[in-house]
Amino acid sequence: MSDREFSSNDDLSLPKATVQKIITEILPPSSGQTFSKDARDLLMECCVEFITLISSEANDISEKEAKKTIACEHVEKALRDLGFGDYIPDVLSVAMEHREALKTREKKANKMEQSGLSEEELLRQQQELFRSATAKYHAGPEP
Repeated sequence: MSDREFSSNDDLSLPKATVQKIITEILPPSSGQTFSKDARDLLMECCVEFITLISSEANDISEKEAKKTIACEHVEKALRDLGFGDYIPDVLSVAMEHREALKTREKKANKMEQSGLSEEELLRQQQELFRSATAKYHAGPEP
């Protein structure tokens, strides 16, 4: 896949609000500097082009290895091959932070397991709550 396989990057974009948030974090209003809308739009186009370039190169690398999934090491090699090796430590650091955040999310997703109650007990409690709510609804408003 070449980096020009897409007919145009016009179909691809980043959320303006997200880009603006990143710009504001880097260039707070208290700095006295402003970032024009045209500059923001240009930055977004550059980001899309950069992502397309790196992902295309990473895809080529994964295809040469007969892999169907682009892995972190493919992105790392793409960065190095394209002359962006200085970015690799920061990219790997962000990837590690992302993995840690996913672990936290997975733990939150297992709230049922963390309750220590069986599925049957949780279902019984839920049904009791529904019965109680239904009874309150049919009783009408409190005086």
